[in-house]
Amino acid sequence: MKHTSLAAAIAAAAATVLIAACGSSSSSASSSSSSTASSTSSSTGNASTAGKFLGCMVTDTGGINDKSFNQSAWQGMQEAAAADSSISVQYLQSTTQSNYVPNINTFLGKKCGIIVTVGFLMGAATETAAKAHPTQPFAIVDCSYASECLTGTKESNIDQLVFNTVQDGFLGGYLAAGMTKTGKVATFGGEDFGTVTIYMDGFWDGVQYYNQQHKTKVSVLGWNEQTQKGEFTGDFTNQGKGQTVTQTFISEGADIIFPVAGNVGLGAAKAVQDADNAGGKVSMLWVDTDGCVSATQYCQYMITSVTKGIQTAVKNAVVTAASGKSVGGTYIGTLANGGAVLSPFHDYSSKVPAALQAELKTIESGIESGSIATPTKSPVT
Repeated sequence: MKHTSLAAAIAAAAATVLIAACGSSSSSASSSSSSTASSTSSSTGNASTAGKFLGCMVTDTGGINDKSFNQSAWQGMQEAAAADSSISVQYLQSTTQSNYVPNINTFLGKKCGIIVTVGFLMGAATETAAKAHPTQPFAIVDCSYASECLTGTKESNIDQLVFNTVQDGFLGGYLAAGMTKTGKVATFGGEDFGTVTIYMDGFWDGVQYYNQQHKTKVSVLGWNEQTQKGEFTGDFTNQGKGQTVTQTFISEGADIIFPVAGNVGLGAAKAVQDADNAGGKVSMLWVDTDGCVSATQYCQYMITSVTKGIQTAVKNAVVTAASGKSVGGTYIGTLANGGAVLSPFHDYSSKVPAALQAELKTIESGIESGSIATPTKSPVT
């Protein structure tokens, strides 16, 4: 993967790790950690206080209620505790990237049975800690050696939880191309990372495949899979940026928007809502989780969500570690195993034509069999 912003992010994270390594290992966690403990206990009931195996999670900067992968990962932790009464779970929230190392260090001091870190930006901090503590099991969501999120010699104590979202991104692009009335759809990312652009690659190629099949000329604003150039807001938290970018796309004629930007996507949803309230007919796709569950206030504007099975992946990683089995290796979520799928159409169930739904089923089978290619320059394996 050749993204200059990726190299900069890794370098910055590595520098943070080096600085933290020179200090005390008892660095304090983020300012939210004191309240986190009580919310964790109430979230998981008796399992949090009675469990003998401690599963620990460090969030990325989006926070535990980001309506995206941090929230889904925490739900997976809670499901592990619910499935096995010997498991208790806790999390520490990172409000800035400088919290990664001290939060991990805090959990190393608690001798957690597994430490789960969430997100591409946490690769360097996780890898450094795993190297320094080879008997400590780790798992990281949305990050792998193949994606160059982890860059050093492969550490056997890191469980890589990744999702081949080019597959369901392709379905999302095909669906958007089949639903647009203006002939223009749009996508944008939070940051220029492989775990973001893999979605955008799939979306772009899905639109191109629809054009091939139907002899149409639907265009994609915000991304080009061939050139790897597109629109990014620069973070996963600033909803105002998402709203502004989306307003620009709408003004350029796009009537379906696909934000791949975590919490920033809520700003996109607000722009879609405002456009509809002003008499426009704009809709969107959500990302990572089922938006009609995680962002219910905007469900009526969401055709579907392009999701990843983060909850199941995290739950399995924690339960596996608690059973005494070794972690390490790579879990890959796909269409075939339910780790990368489109969510239900919800309010759009009667609006998506039956013929288009049938085409999506055929394409899904083709992707699973390999007869329909889903190329990406951001592979997970």
